[in-house]
Amino acid sequence: MKRIINFINDNVLIKVASLNSASVITKIITGFLTSKAIAIFIGPEGLALIGNLRNLVSSIQSFAVLGMYSGVVKYIAEFKNNTVELTKTLSTSFYLGFISTILVSFICYYNAEYINTLIFPTYNDYAYVIRVLAIALPFYSMNMFAFSIMNGFSKYKMLLIINIIGQILGASITLILIYQNRIDGALISVVISESIIFLITFVGVINQRSLIPLIKSSQVSSKYIKFLGSYSTMALFSAIVLPIVAISIRNYIIDNIGYKDAGFWEAMVRISKYYLMFVSSLMSLYILPRFSEIDNVKEFREEVFGFYKTIVPVFGLGLLVIFLLRRFIVAIVFTEEFKPVEDLFLWQLLGDFVKVLSIIISYQFLAKKMFWHYIITEAFSVLILYLTSMYFIDLYGVKGATIAHFVTYVMYYGIILLIFSTSLFGVLPENEIAVEEEDEEKKD
Repeated sequence: MKRIINFINDNVLIKVASLNSASVITKIITGFLTSKAIAIFIGPEGLALIGNLRNLVSSIQSFAVLGMYSGVVKYIAEFKNNTVELTKTLSTSFYLGFISTILVSFICYYNAEYINTLIFPTYNDYAYVIRVLAIALPFYSMNMFAFSIMNGFSKYKMLLIINIIGQILGASITLILIYQNRIDGALISVVISESIIFLITFVGVINQRSLIPLIKSSQVSSKYIKFLGSYSTMALFSAIVLPIVAISIRNYIIDNIGYKDAGFWEAMVRISKYYLMFVSSLMSLYILPRFSEIDNVKEFREEVFGFYKTIVPVFGLGLLVIFLLRRFIVAIVFTEEFKPVEDLFLWQLLGDFVKVLSIIISYQFLAKKMFWHYIITEAFSVLILYLTSMYFIDLYGVKGATIAHFVTYVMYYGIILLIFSTSLFGVLPENEIAVEEEDEEKKD
């Protein structure tokens, strides 16, 4: 716990923790309002369709920007005082993103009917929504490029303020569209809400207008294409495969059980996403940068078990409280029609608990760019999730999807422990033992 407190005192990211908390709370409140509106005006059937579209949008947006966000932030931060390298970073990322976004937009627009048949079950013609997404996509890409610039230049306060304003604006538009157009309005809001934020982000870009002349097609660098490639591949793999599997599971529930049950599962996934925000935010702010700094087994082991001893028990207690209050949570966030969601909490919460245990360790893949470890373990978890979902849904109905979630992360956690067994439980190298003994002597 002492290390975490020291990190909070020293790290610039967490010095704006109050704003970050405000951003998370704003996201939860806006999520509650939109979920309530969907429950009242559309119902579980509509929520299932919205879930499918949301997964599709997530994949398409990631593909449009080639999953470069983290890589671009890293290199802008690294070269912000080196004009030559900064020019290559900005130029390469901008033109790669520009070409990719235009291609994806054209593909979506002219294949809207085909995409509609893939994500929406029979008798639902929302091809026009896919075309709206294609038109809005370039604005999303510009927004993410602007975000990466501000993040790379450590404009964290501005980023969080833009996020808060964007969430409020997006929720307001969503509520108006749902009220006026019901399911059509909700679907349109999914595809345009994040693109609209560019109107706000543009203000932040103006403050960095001196960077615009640095973006030149002649400065696109093959070296930086390679540098950004590993980040892109890891990000795209998860961003594309996971939503596709989620759509497949949801459609399987629709085809074999019904729209309502698919909506109940989507409602449970939404609730899960909101309470996971707190711990995922802490992990991204502390675990990832801390693991990047560590260069020996001893410190890695101490950080993992330190997090397990301090944060995980609090998280587990929070999940217990959520389980005990599940009836009130469902009633507040949704409506009486969503009462069957209460039966899904147990396995979802258990799965999320094991998920957090595993992700704490697996952040090492990203921190140390363990490319193939990341890809193989992600592929394993996705395959297991799909297969176990089909199996358990046939046995237990929609509850089977949450059982599969738990089983998947138990197996994933087992693989993670196996990969890092030496680092976590093995004998420390002699040089690290010597360092540890020196530290103990200094303490004495």
